[in-house]
Amino acid sequence: MAARCRRTGGAVAWLALAALVLVTAGCSGAAGPKSSPSPGRGASAKPTPARPAAEVENSRPGTTQWKLDKKGPNAAIEGYADRIAVRPGESFRLFVSTTADGFRAVAYRIGWYGGTGGREVWRSPAMRGHRQAHPVVTRPLNTVTAAAWKPSMTVRTTGWPEGNYLIKLISTAGYERYVPVTVRSTETRGKVVLVNAVTTWQAYNLWGGYDLYQGPTGFADRSRAVSFDRPYDDAGISRFMTGERAAVVFAERMNLPLAYITDVELATEPKLLAGARAVISLGHDEYWSKAMRDNAIRARDAGTNLAFLGANAVFRHIRFAGTPHGSNRLVVCFKSDSEDPMRKRDPTDTTQDWRLPPDPRPESELTGLVYDCFPADAAFVVVNPKNWLFVRTGVRKGSSFPHLVGVESDRLDLSYPTPRPIEILSNSAVQCGSARSTWANSSYYTDDSGAGVFATGTLRWVPALSHSKRFEARTWRFVEVVTANLLRAFAAGPAGRAHPAHDNADQYAHGGGRQTSSPD
Repeated sequence: MAARCRRTGGAVAWLALAALVLVTAGCSGAAGPKSSPSPGRGASAKPTPARPAAEVENSRPGTTQWKLDKKGPNAAIEGYADRIAVRPGESFRLFVSTTADGFRAVAYRIGWYGGTGGREVWRSPAMRGHRQAHPVVTRPLNTVTAAAWKPSMTVRTTGWPEGNYLIKLISTAGYERYVPVTVRSTETRGKVVLVNAVTTWQAYNLWGGYDLYQGPTGFADRSRAVSFDRPYDDAGISRFMTGERAAVVFAERMNLPLAYITDVELATEPKLLAGARAVISLGHDEYWSKAMRDNAIRARDAGTNLAFLGANAVFRHIRFAGTPHGSNRLVVCFKSDSEDPMRKRDPTDTTQDWRLPPDPRPESELTGLVYDCFPADAAFVVVNPKNWLFVRTGVRKGSSFPHLVGVESDRLDLSYPTPRPIEILSNSAVQCGSARSTWANSSYYTDDSGAGVFATGTLRWVPALSHSKRFEARTWRFVEVVTANLLRAFAAGPAGRAHPAHDNADQYAHGGGRQTSSPD
């Protein structure tokens, strides 16, 4: 279904985050809900509400051992799984290569866990190690795989709770690397759904010398299709580590009813989001297939809230294809409709930017904003302090948070299809690189279904949640409070019913024109 769009014309006082969680997250603590008084004779006892699964899980002892102590060179130890996501109890195979004579694997579930950030759920016995075969490059699409690798072990996830996992590979020489796996949900009704943007992780994965941006000589010999049948390099895994992990930890800290999926389930299971309260795009979420987009729009139009915690979302059009390890393990993106053989068969599914011909469907139809700038570095400037998302932040009009906008940014552009009513929350002057002055926005719009849709317009929102030293402590607190307000309201149901957007788009449109060339 197409997005429904219409055109219409001092000192900051902060609350401690612990107090915020008590206020906005239902005052639930590790000890569980208070018990009710015993009913009198003849009275019926009220059942004690079940604690959210995230609260129960995060009351367990955690550890900081999930962090890498000695990363070392890629070849020292690296690996991949033959499943992107598994249902609880299912198995996956690990393919591991190491220059050492042995290794072991330890699985950590990522969460709050009292601030430690993870919990060990499984570890392998000592395994014999060996160096696996060199990467295989398949022409003409320049697809890199570890096709000749042999499986090292089978891992059974019996007893693993749903969530995001890092499998830490540790060689006998002490070098360490990650293999990410999602234990995905099969039911999302009544839950806030966290979506791992695995297609974007893979797009930036340069393992073997090719990704969707470059090959050995640059852009011309880049991959036109990238495979999950290979390890992640630093650029690939960083999409989770720096762009998503902190948002997952924060959501679990709030003790919300959560569900966990990846792009693949968003694309392949159109009924999976039925009854979901909200769908959260966690960070850099650039690469979307037609089915991903259609299913997100269908959910929004049924009253499911959407949040885009990053920028540059829904920008590249992709298709999925299969590999010897299974379906949907190949991400196809020619970045040019003229190169894509699909143009002769189905021009609606060619893999250029979503906003470009032959069938333009700009990202703003879903997110409310358009991707605009790289590289960006600017302050996040509040222009709408009375919006419900800013409750308990103490901000005023003009309150500014240095460096919070970047390294990519979005803006309102009414020359593209834009859902209305849409409420602009921030407006920042941006110097885009050295050649162009522009602006960046965050926004909130509401749909006829009652769904609310929020977009931060910046890739630095989740890094601020992780307390990156790039930002002042007051910026950390601001982002935490706004994110808590967002998640609590979105978990309650269609946010537009309680918080309808008050359109102010014309005030911040600036008369900006379209870009003449695509951003990187």
